[in-house]
Amino acid sequence: MVYREIVQTCSHSEVARAAVDSIGGDFAKIFAARAARANLGRGAYAAQLVAEFAARADETDLHHVAVAADHSDLPLLAGLRYILEQATSAEAPPAWMIAATHGG
Repeated sequence: MVYREIVQTCSHSEVARAAVDSIGGDFAKIFAARAARANLGRGAYAAQLVAEFAARADETDLHHVAVAADHSDLPLLAGLRYILEQATSAEAPPAWMIAATHGG
């Protein structure tokens, strides 16, 4: 499954940083700013969010990552982007992030 490959590779901060840089564009700029607000480098922040996703995501979350990846020429980057966008959304965070921030 694509999410497992994302978790295996992007749980490492240097790989996660390179992946965020590969996504590029406005996403990478916005993500870098959010990482700075969290007092982390973009790779460390992405790796932390991926690890939290791996620890707390449910089947619905995994399905959404798979759908995002299935509709892309670059499935791993698309799946990673989905995870990171969900985790850093200005709207209500996904349940797996709420559990992570409240020690659940």
